[in-house]
Amino acid sequence: MSAAPLANIRVLDFTHYLAGPFGTFQLALQGADVIKVEPRGGDTGRTSSVSQEWGERGMGPFWMAINAGKRSITLDVTKPDGKAIVHRLVQDVDVVCENFRPGVMERLGIGWTQLSKINPRLIYCAVSGFGSTGPESGTPSFDGKIQAMSGLMSLTGEPAMGPMRAGFAVADATSGLMSAFAVATALYQRTQTGRGQFVDVSMLESLMTLFSGLVAEHTVAGFMHTQFGNGSVSRKPTAQRFRCGDGYIVLAVLTDRQFESLMTTLGRADALQDPRFADWPSRTEHSAALREVIETAMDGGDAKEWERRLSAASVPCGSIYSIPDIVAHPQLAHRGLLEDVETPYGPVKLMGPAFHLAHGQGGITGPVSTAGEHTDEVLASAGYDAAAIAGLRTREVI
Repeated sequence: MSAAPLANIRVLDFTHYLAGPFGTFQLALQGADVIKVEPRGGDTGRTSSVSQEWGERGMGPFWMAINAGKRSITLDVTKPDGKAIVHRLVQDVDVVCENFRPGVMERLGIGWTQLSKINPRLIYCAVSGFGSTGPESGTPSFDGKIQAMSGLMSLTGEPAMGPMRAGFAVADATSGLMSAFAVATALYQRTQTGRGQFVDVSMLESLMTLFSGLVAEHTVAGFMHTQFGNGSVSRKPTAQRFRCGDGYIVLAVLTDRQFESLMTTLGRADALQDPRFADWPSRTEHSAALREVIETAMDGGDAKEWERRLSAASVPCGSIYSIPDIVAHPQLAHRGLLEDVETPYGPVKLMGPAFHLAHGQGGITGPVSTAGEHTDEVLASAGYDAAAIAGLRTREVI
């Protein structure tokens, strides 16, 4: 079997919170040796947890989900000796990643300007709210601000309830994925040019790429988007969430043939002769009446049973799964998305890569590290002997 795609790539990871670590985690999944640089007390994300037990262990589940498989060193980069260690390590790495506010790493003496002089082949990836340039470049940012500013919240939720955030940190996650893609792109370009470069990732721009079609509907056609609840971007009245006997089901009925199958399967073939539902403009005009027909027909059934019956009739639909529901689904087991990962407290299940390669499949390559577990190992490989490492520890640099 071939080696993992990024098996020979080494990453020095200064990221924290979600956006940055999620990006470097994607690189680790594909075989990169990611060295996570943590403060001497460890990344604060380790102790932020829904579980007091795991938080006290310094291994919060959320933190593990985006840091498993990385090697950990603890280092005070504000001290001259700490900066010197970074300068030495960067000689032998391919990528540096960070997600501080623009200018922070430069002031510490370990930013792109300084490190690129030491290693001209370095790929330096910086993730920030708005990128390193522009009128907002110095503005503090966080996931909620980016969701609000991007326009996403103006599209999300029911109109009567006001703008609503997505159910997870979608701006952070998207910019993390974008940073991994950008780094992979820059690494490939380096094979052509032999040179490193600065990679500038904006959370705002990353998130907006997800709904570029809606942006184009405004910039090209002048369309003003508003919240449309659980409706799809198609705006079809049968592409919505509908109540059924024990919960909800989502339909994506977009064609006349699908509409006919829906009505027939619901036992309401008579509705096909109703002039209110004769075509899509009529169905849209009478969407409330159409919803009543659909929900009344499904009122006595189980959501999963309706999903089975409608799917068998080629009606696009889906019942609502909770996270425990989907985690237990045999589809995930078949694909191997959840991997068994070792910790000092026993194995845990964490999500691996979301795609499969025919050659050199990625995955979580190692256990979850404790804070600073690999400090001595990494420094020794950089040429520090035991006495020098002991001295750094005494001086509280590591």
